[in-house]
Amino acid sequence: MLTFIGLGLYDERSVTVEGREALREADRVFAEFYTSRLVGADVADLEAHHGVDVEVRDRASVERDPEPILAAAESGDAAFLTAGDTMISTTHTDLRLRAAERGIDTRVIHGVTAQSAASSLTGLQNYRFGKATTLPFPYAHGGDGVPASVVETIEANRERGLHTVVYLDIKVGTGPTGPDPDHEEYMTADVAADLLADGWRDEPEVVVARAGSPDAVVAADRLSALADREFGDPLHLLVIPGELHHVEADALVGLAGAPESLVDE
Repeated sequence: MLTFIGLGLYDERSVTVEGREALREADRVFAEFYTSRLVGADVADLEAHHGVDVEVRDRASVERDPEPILAAAESGDAAFLTAGDTMISTTHTDLRLRAAERGIDTRVIHGVTAQSAASSLTGLQNYRFGKATTLPFPYAHGGDGVPASVVETIEANRERGLHTVVYLDIKVGTGPTGPDPDHEEYMTADVAADLLADGWRDEPEVVVARAGSPDAVVAADRLSALADREFGDPLHLLVIPGELHHVEADALVGLAGAPESLVDE
């Protein structure tokens, strides 16, 4: 059996009760934290809290050489952990399909995701979100500023009146000069806002920082204004609003500190 377990957003306690039980019952526990991470816990915290040994895998060993994971699932119960939900944004469908091809039973135990938290914290209605996108570091896409694909996604959503979640780049194990096992870099909201204000236009946006933590931050203003602020430790994401329902506008003012003039436009 191979069980995919979403750990939620913040620390070793954010996993669901079902996920916690499956994690503790597994014969071997694998995890990856190159696509996202828990902002309030490290691997040692997970191991101590749940009484397990966690084998952390890098991208290559998950995507190109998953044999140790599959072999463990063939011979016993293996758990595969990620922050958030293992099948939303941080998707491991390929690993699940490989298991199915070998006749290995699989199941998914879901966790809270940044996508759902963005809606909950901002007050923007979940069914009014369009396609999400990711803003990469300039060095990661081989150019300057904002890739055309990011702008096209935002514009396409706005034409339909929809909001856009913009995930911010994470680089673990790879840096500006290539593979680097010691490299760990997280794009922050102020950097992202500056890139978008310069490479797109100075539109309203909402910052969500450290969703799921006791000190989560939600702030709404124009990109240029948010580019001049600091939002503390990662993880951060942005939401570019589309057309606002009056309740959503009230939420951005009351929950995210948006200037009333911003939502009246």
